Amino acid sequence: MDPRTAVRDARGRSVAAEYRRLSALLAAADYLLILASFLLAYLIRFGTSPGRFAFLPVLVFAPPVFVAVFAAFRLYSVQRFSQAEEFRRVFYAVTAGITGIVTASFWTKAQLSRLWIGYSWVLCLVLLMVARRLWHHYLWRARSRGRFSYRTLIVGSNDEAAHLAGVMAAVPGGYTPVGFVPIEGGAAHMRNLEAVGPLDDLGKAVSDTGAECLFVASSALRPHDMALVSKVARLAQAEVRVSANIPEMISTRLSAQPFGGVMAFSVWPVRLTGIQAATKRTFDLVFGTLLGLSSFVLWPAIAAAIKVDSRGPVMYRQMRVGRRGRVFAFLKFRTMVVEADARPSTGPLFKDRDDPRITRAGRVLRRWSLDELPQLFNVVRGDMSLVGPRPPLPAEVDHYEDWQRDRLEVRPGITGLWQVSGRSALSFDDYVRLDLFYIENWSLAYDLYLLAKTVPAVLLGKGAF
Repeated sequence: MDPRTAVRDARGRSVAAEYRRLSALLAAADYLLILASFLLAYLIRFGTSPGRFAFLPVLVFAPPVFVAVFAAFRLYSVQRFSQAEEFRRVFYAVTAGITGIVTASFWTKAQLSRLWIGYSWVLCLVLLMVARRLWHHYLWRARSRGRFSYRTLIVGSNDEAAHLAGVMAAVPGGYTPVGFVPIEGGAAHMRNLEAVGPLDDLGKAVSDTGAECLFVASSALRPHDMALVSKVARLAQAEVRVSANIPEMISTRLSAQPFGGVMAFSVWPVRLTGIQAATKRTFDLVFGTLLGLSSFVLWPAIAAAIKVDSRGPVMYRQMRVGRRGRVFAFLKFRTMVVEADARPSTGPLFKDRDDPRITRAGRVLRRWSLDELPQLFNVVRGDMSLVGPRPPLPAEVDHYEDWQRDRLEVRPGITGLWQVSGRSALSFDDYVRLDLFYIENWSLAYDLYLLAKTVPAVLLGKGAF
């Protein structure tokens, strides 16, 4: 039987077709959102005044051009990269589209307002990223119900293959394991999956199971085995995923290149020194100052609420450990009673959901993370960054293990990866692992992504207490 026919008949409707429909809906939504961004930017800049005909060609031609640019950035293949990578691509695609409008206006001598261009860029980013967030929520819910999930054959039977089977069974990540292909020398427990094979009969295994995806445990196969997997996948029009025996990292740090008949990954090192450090510091200064000025209108109301609710100062100062072990004065609005520090901490990053020391005003401030606003002074002063690991207490650092001290390599931040991954609900070791992942994979686009994810995390109060 032809593998392509078997794959389609086994499901009735292929996941590939579902993804194509999703891509078409994404493209249509992007078209409408880009058009809405331009119109809203026009209203903000000019109000309802008519007569600016230079904008009509932009409204007609720019949205489809933007969608074409998005397609060139592969933004409609949502199943192929992470949300962080998607954010980076949206950012660069929108920037490329706006740059195209500016270039076209220069050559055609069209009179376009620079403020309108700036508003359009910001609105496009905001609306498109909010929409993508909603699409991903829809996709996650659909996968939880079994949709958008490839029927997947795991190629391999060693410990790595068993790990893949466990992850697929536990997380709705878009893969439904339907069996595994045993490889000579592999004897791991495969979580009650049926063995279909051997590898030489992979085409028949795909036909029999209706597999849409071959997920290869790379450590289980030899290079010439991969050539067979690629051929079968091509004939069956199946997806191929190949695990890489390297730590989890952002895809922009990887590039593939042939070497001696196999493919090798080049891993770009990330060092927050030189130009990268200057870029991050400039970003912190500019946006830290802007955020501080824009939020200052809230400070009198917050200070009054703290004073009315409990005795004591408005500000709370505490010595924390920053980059390379340097101690600095950490600022925040007081959310606890004055005697709070008399109670000893029970461990690193100690937090108690029902802590009786927290005042009524303090609970509200923590719920919306308003107590963190004074740390913008720490950012401008150079003690902290907008994004980074949270600053620990000196007593906590004294109990660090050697691997945990690596989180002190960079400036601490107001927000970070663990704040948007679960905020106060994670264990300390999970905090550190996420902090180290951030340090290993830093980029300006990744900082923007984490700042963007912080907004809904704060508004929804995920894990905050």
